[in-house]
Parts: sequence; C-alpha cells; structure tokens
Amino acid sequence: MFGAVVRAARVIRAAGAVVWRGEEADPEIALVHRPAYDDWSLPKGKLKHGEHVIAAALREVREETGLRVVLGRALPPVHYLKDGRLKRVDYWLARDPGDGRAAGGDGHVIDKEVDEVVWLPIEEAVRRLTYRWDRRLLRAVRAAPLTTTPLIFLRHALAGSRQEWKGDDDHRPLDERGRAQAEILAAVLGAYRPERLVSSHARRCTQTIGPYAERRGLEVRKEKALSESGYDPREAERLVRESLAAAEAAVLCSHGKVLPALLGTAGETLHRARSADLAIAKGGFAVLHHAAGQVVTLERYVT
Repeated sequence: MFGAVVRAARVIRAAGAVVWRGEEADPEIALVHRPAYDDWSLPKGKLKHGEHVIAAALREVREETGLRVVLGRALPPVHYLKDGRLKRVDYWLARDPGDGRAAGGDGHVIDKEVDEVVWLPIEEAVRRLTYRWDRRLLRAVRAAPLTTTPLIFLRHALAGSRQEWKGDDDHRPLDERGRAQAEILAAVLGAYRPERLVSSHARRCTQTIGPYAERRGLEVRKEKALSESGYDPREAERLVRESLAAAEAAVLCSHGKVLPALLGTAGETLHRARSADLAIAKGGFAVLHHAAGQVVTLERYVT
C-alpha cells in the first residue's frame, strides 16, 4: 500500500497509552500539548535502542504526564507516515493508581516537549486531538471494558541445552541470556503490578520470576503441579481457576509444554474455548485480560 512512498528503512517504533481516570461510564482522558508543534496528542514516544515496547510506553507516559501508570488491555496499533517512513505506535489503556491526581498539579513532567496536560471527557478529547489517527483510536476504546484484570502466563527464560545439562532437569538454571531476559521481565511485568505470583518449582522458572518478585518484595508460590516433571492436570486447572477468581493481577510461570493447557483451561473457564496457536517463546508471556467472567483480550509478548 505504501510501497511507492515509504523509504526502504526500518519501521519507526513508538509506544504510548490512553490514560484514563474516573468512572468507567464517564471517564476522562489525559492529553498532552507540545508547544513546538502546537498540537494535542496522546502521550507517546519513540523506543530507545533495545528497549521493550511495554517499558517504552511506561517511560513515555511518565515523562509526558508525570504519572506512573498500570497498563490495561492493548489497543490497536496506529500506523502513519513520518518523513517518508512508516511509523508504528503501540498503545495500551492505562490508569494511574492515584486516579490521575498527580497530573493535576503534583506530578513532574520530565519531557521538555510537553507544556500542558489536560483531562477531558472522551468526546471532548476527540474534538481536541489534532491527528485523525488519535481521534480514531480514542473512539475505539469503548469497544470493550476499560477495567480488566490481567492473568499473565509466563514461560521461563532461556536455560541452555537440556541435552547438555547433566543433573536433575528441575535444577537446570537460566543461562546468561536467560538472566538478561529475567531482568527485562522485572521491569515489564511491573506494567501490570501483579501481586499473586505462582510458579513451577523448577529452578529456571523461579529464576525467571525472581527479579520481579524481589523488586516488589513479593513471595513466589512454588507449585510442582505446574512443572514438566510433576505436571498434574487437575491441580493445574485448580490453580488457574483460583488465579482467575482473585481480584488482583496474577502470574503463572511454567513451561512450554504445560502453558498451552493452562491457557486452554483459562479460556474454557471464561466461556471462550481457544483452539488457536497458544505457543509462547522462552522468556515470553501471554496476558489474558478478563472481566465479568469473559475473556476480553489475549496478548502475547516476547523479551
């Protein structure tokens, strides 16, 4: 479609969020003003080299609004041309645990490109936004619930070769790349602020979720039923249902051979059986957002 226009260069990647506050029936949306362009937009910005897209969204929202937000479900990515190159902006719904009060005057906007943050009802925000793709995105946010609860299915990070490991496979540790993935996950999982952490007892799983748990001061509940060596379908199903019933965000950390069954159980529990490919890369995760007993979205990410 853009073949005759777009230069032969990599896509520009950016990330941001539709940050809301108030009641779901009548939310207010945060918009930012950039004096250099005299435009109104949603908080967003380009990824830094090697930065995870979720980490970039959190950073940009913090810099442009002064808010430390919790992410909700992903929104459709926005694409447009920027100086002859295709730009992709990934967006999430987001909410500040303080309900946006910081941006009302107590927050510290770090980005010098932004001189004003305002909160507006959706229809007024649509009228204020400068760019049509932002307006289109904002009109679409009400297509599903704004408030959802995430259940994160995390696959352990890289742990070297199973064939080369001489000891008990449950004791096989993360390798150097796996430890780097775990550090990335410590920041990225923080986007959802899960408080309930359940993991296979295998060392590579507990090491994967360990940095996040340590950063948040949380305990990891070890369950042999989620492991390859001790997988118990009935107990694993109970753990999935227990996590879905919890009010807070949760993580289930397990293995590539076990996670499809866990995701399938979640889909069936929430009245949406899933037959699509449920594979998750090592160090990757799937976020199942649910509300009122239904699956709202299922998103997959890599590190």
